[in-house]
Amino acid sequence: MRPGSRPAEYCRRLTPRVICRAMAVRQTILVFDSGLGGLTVYREVVAARPDADFLYVADDAAFPYGALAEPALVERVVGLMGELITAHRPNLIVIACNTASTIVLPQLRKQFSLPFVGTVPAIKPACATSLTKRVSVLGTDATVKREYTRALIRDYAQDCLVTLVGAKALAGYAEAELHGAPVGDTALKSEIAPCFRDDGARTDTIVLACTHYPLLIERLRRLAPWPVSYIDPAPAIARRVVDLLGPNTAAGPGSTRALFTSGRAPQPVLARFNIQAAEPATSISR
Repeated sequence: MRPGSRPAEYCRRLTPRVICRAMAVRQTILVFDSGLGGLTVYREVVAARPDADFLYVADDAAFPYGALAEPALVERVVGLMGELITAHRPNLIVIACNTASTIVLPQLRKQFSLPFVGTVPAIKPACATSLTKRVSVLGTDATVKREYTRALIRDYAQDCLVTLVGAKALAGYAEAELHGAPVGDTALKSEIAPCFRDDGARTDTIVLACTHYPLLIERLRRLAPWPVSYIDPAPAIARRVVDLLGPNTAAGPGSTRALFTSGRAPQPVLARFNIQAAEPATSISR
């Protein structure tokens, strides 16, 4: 036996333990949004990767993002990401916000080497499945005004007529709903009414281009003047996360912590998504 070599039997005994340790590595996924809307994305991602540890970060100190000028939003989100990456070392970051994704994602990918998964309006699948060829995109003013969104329509609308609807207050209504202070039906109806077009062919598909909006999905269905399909991007985001990180790598469920840049921690809301722990935003200087 050469110096430093080990008997084959020793290697056979060691190898399974090494493999088990490698498989037990638990990955960390950071889910980022301006508020609580990203919880709809977190819900799908944690179902796809229950073994991972999660950090949910809500930049609620700056909510809503649509009120910020683009340069200010880019500076803020890039700065926050630098602090979060340094403090928490995630393996992957999900930007669970359409506004941040359409404005900041290119700079984030340029600045940082780890993978980012963004949230963009699901115009391609909506137009591919619409039977009446009438599709509406319901988003914030900032999202529907973006050239990125209009480029998606040019590339993927095909023969569909796409209506862009900028809802001014719907994200705030979703936050209020989660906190137990829902707005009345009239207010919700006025936000979604422009989505429903009838020019001989009725709108049959609505793209939810803000992660807050699925929080209101049952009320949106009830208040719609006729039945439509609502396209939620969260399942596709979860599939993309699995594509990038691979399947489960650790035994048993991981943990989830929440961090709010305002310093608040609405525990009753988090519990609805099985998030029990929240921590103060001591590492965030914004």
